[in-house]
Formats: sequence, C-alpha cells, structure tokens
Amino acid sequence: MSDQVNVGQAVPDFELDVFDPKRSDFGKVSLSDLKKQGKWTVLVFYPADYTFVCPTELADVSTKYDELIKSGAEVISVSTDTKFVHLAWQREEKLLSGVKFLMGADRTGKVSRLFGVYDEGSGLALRGTFIINPEGKLVSSEVNFYNVGRSAEELSRKVKANVYLAKNPSEACPANWKEGAKTLKTGGHEAALVGRVAEALK
Repeated sequence: MSDQVNVGQAVPDFELDVFDPKRSDFGKVSLSDLKKQGKWTVLVFYPADYTFVCPTELADVSTKYDELIKSGAEVISVSTDTKFVHLAWQREEKLLSGVKFLMGADRTGKVSRLFGVYDEGSGLALRGTFIINPEGKLVSSEVNFYNVGRSAEELSRKVKANVYLAKNPSEACPANWKEGAKTLKTGGHEAALVGRVAEALK
C-alpha cells in the first residue's frame, strides 16, 4: 500500500482499528467489508485528538451523519492517535458528544500514506476527505493544510451528487448542485466522456 491512490483509481483494501462511539467499544473496519455491504465509504482524516480545529470538524460531520447514512455511506474519521485516545477524547470533549461514526486509528500512517495525507515531518495526517464508491473506486478527494477546517455540508452535497450520478450516468451535476435540483443532460462529446467515466468507475 505504498503507492498513493488517485481519483478514478481502485482503492487497495485496508483495515483500521476503530473506536465505535455508538457501542462504546472497539473493533475493526475494512474496505472489503464495506464493499460487500454496498456502502459508500467516507474517510475524514484529521491531524490529532485533543487539538483545536479537529473537534469542530468532527462535530460538524456529526450534524450530517444521518444524511450521509441515509445516502448509503459509512463515515470513518481517521488520525494517527490510538483507539484508546479516541475513546478518551470522545468522552471528554463536549463537542464530540454527538459523534456516532467510527473513529479509526492509523498508528503507523499506512492508510494516511495511501491517500497522500501523511506528513512525514510531524507524523500526523493533513485534513483529507475521500469518498469511495461501493465498487471501491475513489471518486472524490479534498485535502486541506492543518489550519483550514472543512465543511460537512459540502461533504454531504458531494456524497449525494455522486450517489445520484451513479444511478444516472448520462447526467452531470453543475456547480453548487443540491439534492432535487436540476442536473445537466450531457450530449455529444460530453456524453461520451461521461459514459467513459461512468464505465471506469464501475
């Protein structure tokens, strides 16, 4: 898993130790299991527990968690902290009281390296968000530096757009598209391109 995966490519299988806030217990999650369940996989990498921006991001994702689950996605936040630190942080940080998604522990940085967000200098992960379709292809990638937080509303929008387009491959979503809004009907060269993309993402 040393090679970085890019948008449009198949993601190699990976496994993470996790803390599950809903069960208040530990476990494991793998991409292969999520694919078997037909899930869209959303990975939310962040630098570290017990920091300032990170809890605001995870709290923001928690406000969209039900929407993401309804869209057929499984959300996993990931840092290089241990699963035990995740448990303590989720229990002690008030902003994380509503977090229900799995919290992954990438202690060696193996999975962070796979997605190109591992900072060799600090041993931490940059703020990377990745959407993987049920077939295991990476369809969306966003990476921010340490000091810029992300938007869960935009994450939810992108998941819904990708889910919609997976069912409607001859269409395209314009800028700022939201669920229920009009899409673009592609034609000619555009239709051929969309068709090739849809085929590649199967």
